[in-house]
Amino acid sequence: MMAGQSTLFSRQLIAVIFLVTGSAFCQISYAGIFNYSELPQKELNRAPHWLRMMDRHLREDQPEVFCLEQGPQICELYNWYQFLGSIRELPPRQKLEQVNRYANQHPYILDINNYGVEDYWAILREFLTLSGDCEDYSLTKYFSLRELGFNPDQMRIVALQDTNLRIAHAVLAVEFQGETLILDNQSEQILPDREILHYAPLYSVNEQQWWMHLPG
Repeated sequence: MMAGQSTLFSRQLIAVIFLVTGSAFCQISYAGIFNYSELPQKELNRAPHWLRMMDRHLREDQPEVFCLEQGPQICELYNWYQFLGSIRELPPRQKLEQVNRYANQHPYILDINNYGVEDYWAILREFLTLSGDCEDYSLTKYFSLRELGFNPDQMRIVALQDTNLRIAHAVLAVEFQGETLILDNQSEQILPDREILHYAPLYSVNEQQWWMHLPG
């Protein structure tokens, strides 16, 4: 998310405050992503964007066997599967770098221009056809790494506030060799979260659960 998304961030912040008041019995975990406290949540129905996106992903993103049989004229994901096949034997760190670079090469396009709404979480087919904004880059990286064998428990989509630019943003966080690495469409460089001081996480989510984040 870029300039013009401050209204969206305000709504997200209000939602987080509301959820905190209803989460008094959650176990708080300290020293989480970006050194913020984490409140694990069990109810994914409180992450509706994620659930709607996952439902469309399971129904509409075609499997590899279909895409490779039908070819690029039929399957929008054909070139994506070809890319994944070309890096499948690389060491894990190089896979992270290649996936980050692959997604980041797509142009940044606001949801309002693609879908006529301020906030829309695109599935793979949509992003690879139309491109998208920050959470769409992160989702593409998430599903790319998932396809390459990374465990979903290692990864989270993190919705946050960029305190330098004062805008809402989203990145992919990956637990790797004892560090939390950040794959960001604003940077070709993959850095540990501890080295990024201007991001304030609001919430994060993966296939298992989601977390709220509060200053440590």
